[in-house]
Amino acid sequence: MNRIRILATTDVHGFIYPLNYADNSAKCQGLAQIKALVDNLRDENTLLLDNGDILEGSPISFYHYLQHPDDISPMTTIMREMKYDYINLGNHDFNYGQEALMNHIQNVGAPCITSNMIYHNKPFGPNYTINELAGKKIALIGVTTQYIPNWETKEHLKNIRFTDAFETLKKNVELVKKLEKPDYIIGLYHGGFERDLTTGFLTEDDTHENEGYRMLTQIPDLDILISGHQHRTLAGKLNGKVYTQSTCNGTEIACIDIYPDTNTIEPRILKCEGEADLDVLKYVQDEENECQTWLDTTLGTTKIDLTIKDENDARLHKSQLITFLNKVQMDVTGADIASNALFLHATGFGEEITMRNLVSTYVYPNTLVVKKITGKVLKEYLEKDAEFWVVKGNHEVGVNPEYDWPKPQHFNYDMLDGVEYTIDVSQPVGSRITSLTRNGNNINEEDEFTICVNNYRATGGGNYNMIKNLPIVKEIQSSMVEILAQYIIDHKVIDFEPVNNIKVIA
Repeated sequence: MNRIRILATTDVHGFIYPLNYADNSAKCQGLAQIKALVDNLRDENTLLLDNGDILEGSPISFYHYLQHPDDISPMTTIMREMKYDYINLGNHDFNYGQEALMNHIQNVGAPCITSNMIYHNKPFGPNYTINELAGKKIALIGVTTQYIPNWETKEHLKNIRFTDAFETLKKNVELVKKLEKPDYIIGLYHGGFERDLTTGFLTEDDTHENEGYRMLTQIPDLDILISGHQHRTLAGKLNGKVYTQSTCNGTEIACIDIYPDTNTIEPRILKCEGEADLDVLKYVQDEENECQTWLDTTLGTTKIDLTIKDENDARLHKSQLITFLNKVQMDVTGADIASNALFLHATGFGEEITMRNLVSTYVYPNTLVVKKITGKVLKEYLEKDAEFWVVKGNHEVGVNPEYDWPKPQHFNYDMLDGVEYTIDVSQPVGSRITSLTRNGNNINEEDEFTICVNNYRATGGGNYNMIKNLPIVKEIQSSMVEILAQYIIDHKVIDFEPVNNIKVIA
């Protein structure tokens, strides 16, 4: 029986080696693991696709960005050896700037097909591509979430604009159907699902960041939608169309088998649990060795316990790690107030602080932005923050399920220093900040302050729209990891009075 196979990776986030960089323990993830699985599954009727977010997220990707920005990235090198057929772009592929992105695109050895990105007034990728496999005509269309300008640094998007992903995909499906009459049309979409795939209910604010449900239900001639961005494990059918999404860091791939003789399509998600292809690592081993030496570099020591033992407790009672991060931001920028979130799986710092601790705790290449804020907007900010919590049984405070599903969004709970406040979770949403002071004095609506946030939050990321339009006072273009490393090196020993300025009560 004829069979056409589509293999797709998404949201690999710079992971190549099958290890956990926090302690170098073995872990089934990364491109070497994926390559071994792909080699076992691939034949002459197979397409290998990447759906974006490949360049950013791992220690080696960050090390490369800092130390070898003009060279071809290790991720690009491995992908070229794997002989991908096509690539799409994700939002994090813009994080290191246009030079890094273009370096990847020009050297990965596979055409980029992102069709809703306009660069210097020209579409970046083709409207569609046609592939002949097993005697059948396969059309492929690539789009990425148009919400990228809401997060990304303006300089990184110079001369770039995005058209609506849904409208672009719909138009190009209609175009290819009319002109080419393909047997199957596949959408490669770096975006996720805005609605529950069973009930159709909205699962997030309808900002058009994710439009996958709409694509499945409102584009009649689309046969397959390969999604990403939300780091979920999904494979199924809706409205007669097949969809997939695999989770992050190269722990899974999507495999879609098309049987033209019976006109059946079988989607599944495969875990990368077998042996990794260690031979392919020789192409990037020198840089990995450099990275490992860099990660083990001791920056300084601390007299304060900055370890994270329980993430939820560290948010509920504000870990002193957050106090430290905020303290650094206020010292470096001179801002009155600073905010930080505790990222998923953050390890914190032991008595001896290394670069490994740093990049395992602050995992994004964020820069800093200082904005002017009034007491009124500050309270709006904190009210949005307070939505993170709910009251559970026995009057206990727990995480709002909306921040756990469909995608963990614990990075959207900020903790602020420079003010004191109480969140009463038993109160209605929008009325939970029951006290807000600075140095013990009540903050009035008309009071003005400067606040330091990361560039993601500064653009309204996480639906913090009240922050987006605040006047900018200054921008710090160095990454937060660089800033933290230099701060620790300069101070040698981290020691400060613990600050317990946030109360979360039920």
